[in-house]
Amino acid sequence: MIDQHEAQAHAPVEENLRQVMDALARHKLVEELVHKQETSRPEMPRHALVEALVHKQNLVDLSKKLDGLHPADVAYILEALPLEDRLLVWDLVKAERDGEILLEVSDAVRESLIESMDNRELVAAAASLDTDEIADLAPDLPKDVVQELMKSLDQAKRAQVESSLSYDEDSVGALMDYDFVTIRSEVTLEVALRYLRMLGDLSSHTDKLFVVERDGRLVGVLPLKRLLIHDPDVHVAAVMSDAPVRFHPSDDASDAAQAFERYDLISAPVVDARERLVGRLTVDVMMDYIRAESEQDMLQAAGLREDEDLFTTVWKAAKNRWLWLGINLCTALFASRVVGAFEGSIEKLAALAALMPIVAGMGGNSGSQTLTLMVRGLALNLISKDNAKRLMVKEMGIALLNGLLWGGIMGLVTWGLYGSFPLALVMSAAMLLNLMVASMAGYFAPVIITRLGHDPAFGAHVLLTFITDSMGFLIFLGLATLLLL
Repeated sequence: MIDQHEAQAHAPVEENLRQVMDALARHKLVEELVHKQETSRPEMPRHALVEALVHKQNLVDLSKKLDGLHPADVAYILEALPLEDRLLVWDLVKAERDGEILLEVSDAVRESLIESMDNRELVAAAASLDTDEIADLAPDLPKDVVQELMKSLDQAKRAQVESSLSYDEDSVGALMDYDFVTIRSEVTLEVALRYLRMLGDLSSHTDKLFVVERDGRLVGVLPLKRLLIHDPDVHVAAVMSDAPVRFHPSDDASDAAQAFERYDLISAPVVDARERLVGRLTVDVMMDYIRAESEQDMLQAAGLREDEDLFTTVWKAAKNRWLWLGINLCTALFASRVVGAFEGSIEKLAALAALMPIVAGMGGNSGSQTLTLMVRGLALNLISKDNAKRLMVKEMGIALLNGLLWGGIMGLVTWGLYGSFPLALVMSAAMLLNLMVASMAGYFAPVIITRLGHDPAFGAHVLLTFITDSMGFLIFLGLATLLLL
């Protein structure tokens, strides 16, 4: 029979959030009643005592609810609550779970929680974590807390944390852990099984044992499946895989994530320049990394900072958005000046004002399609010098075909609306040319940003919109001025 805590842990996370918010609402209601009772009827101490007991019981029930939830679910709830309620819920979480939950929440929410904790609480929370997890959390902790934390660790664990912190945050070395099982190639499978029984427990996502020489050099891996199905008297060397997928600490984490997806890996060894085993990567870490990268790309594409808290202060949130709003304002002003240069043409032919947004809008949509394809290709390392030109030619061909099709359709619509064949011709030509320009912009915008050392999703949409709007207005109004007026 499933106990209450297990049932809570497997309930939909949205339902858990609703129950927590209901409990917070009851808590606030009772708190208001207690406050009113104390201020308006001080002569009724017994009734006030009852209210206070009910008030405390609500907090106890909420604490029990939180204890039964997975750390990731608690993190989800904390991110969905305003700051005041978030800190109240955080105070109800058991201290021994603080570290696990801090790892699960977003950077911005983690910052707000850390600010509410004293140094002793932070050291205790971090010290309960594994080496790789401490390295993940350390950059967000105050320097004096990190120093105190490092002193509290044993020498081996301290060395591992320092090693992890020495790598770039987007490298394999920063993501690897040190919790793995090694065996020798000359032992039998029976010996390996006895060794595992002696350990009594295996770290999560252990699907293989790492086979090493005396000097720590990796010579292969032994999948647990092979260990179980082969004759116990067979030696490890006879059934191990001697060409496993392996990584180096300096490898790019995005490349490792692609390898995990491509080869359906659960874990993989990390070796140094001498092929000595120094750590391992696991699928859960890779999934977290992929999710974080996806969220970052999504926020950057919208001009938001990745560390913005959903319930941050108005002032802080506004400052976070000033950069891209300012850039958008500048590009919009430039586009408006393009239109302003043709004010005389628009005054003479009012239809131009109604039609020019269509040209710019179609260009923006077409360019976004190319841009999305390019960002994906660059992120997956599918685009190289050998195929880049061919891809550009393909995108230009698509733009040409779409320009002829939809430009022709819009030309017919313009002719039907305004009865002017020259205006319809201008509309068709402008749409064709702007789709070609949009295709080139969608192709080159992420390439340029990548060469500048930024993520291809960073600012590419802003640059694309600027080009398609400005060039769309310029092409359409320019052709109209030359051919119609």
